[in-house]
Amino acid sequence: MALRQSVGDLACTLLSIVRTRIELFSLEASEQKSHLITLLGMAFGALLFLTLALLVFSIAVALYFWPTDQRYLALGVLALIYGLIGAGLFLAIRQRLLYSPMPFSATVEELRRDLALAERLREPSSAVSPGDLPGGRELP
Repeated sequence: MALRQSVGDLACTLLSIVRTRIELFSLEASEQKSHLITLLGMAFGALLFLTLALLVFSIAVALYFWPTDQRYLALGVLALIYGLIGAGLFLAIRQRLLYSPMPFSATVEELRRDLALAERLREPSSAVSPGDLPGGRELP
């Protein structure tokens, strides 16, 4: 009867670990989805404003040969504003891609800790305290 209870406790512990890891993975997956959507929105905005800057610049060059002076200033300012917005968005995207944390890093770290614990349990002279085990359970 004690063996059956030990196997049951072990199975419960393993299922608890798996459930926790799956919950952590799903949380990180939703964060990655949000991160990707934000990056795609910023990339779209950057491309839009840089296209507008190119369009306005092209119009400014075409209007350069027309005789009015105010068109040049207005079109030049618009092209500058659109170009700065587009460049700023591209720099923000670059920074997020370069310096964002590795996807699913918390899940990988938890799995690394689980593996280290399992390796310590496998050693014959290991003394594992109840705080080392998930849920604070003792080994049977």
